[in-house]
Amino acid sequence: MGSYYVYALKDPTSNPARAFYIGKGTGTRAYDHLVKPSETSKGLRIREILESGSNVLVTMLAEDLTEQQAIRLEAELISAFGTEATGGQLTNSVVPSGAFVQVRGALNVPTGVRERAQIGLALIKEAILELAKANSSGITNSDASKALGLQSDYGGGSKDYLAFSVLGLLMREGKLRRDDSASKGKHIATVI
Repeated sequence: MGSYYVYALKDPTSNPARAFYIGKGTGTRAYDHLVKPSETSKGLRIREILESGSNVLVTMLAEDLTEQQAIRLEAELISAFGTEATGGQLTNSVVPSGAFVQVRGALNVPTGVRERAQIGLALIKEAILELAKANSSGITNSDASKALGLQSDYGGGSKDYLAFSVLGLLMREGKLRRDDSASKGKHIATVI
């Protein structure tokens, strides 16, 4: 099979020990969080557990997975447990803003679909950012769409809107910048 696994970080101070983070990884990824806890909700929870004299429990939920299987299982588990931002128990930050967009009243939004969409968006953003880093002269939305298989087969003229939108998000986050100086009428995105 594969080298990926899905794991849970659990709080042993609760009975039974409750998962507070679900992740996927390879190698020592599951334990790396414990070495130097970050300033995130997950890191703060790890510090609280360690300061109480307990140790965070690391539980392997599934092993020998392909990356795609691990991504899917991670997304399903996060959506099942829910994030703190959505009223659930996990410290995962898959909903970056922590806020929901107002949708029309009759729209049925199944539990977990927003979390899965945010995980997918995060992966697309990482791929586009990596593509931009590999091309020091910058990339266009068309470059990203074609290189990453994101181009629509819609018959109209809007084949690259997804990449265009994600590039815009990365610019708003300060990870890319628009560089019009190097192009003739094309919008080039370069790494900051």
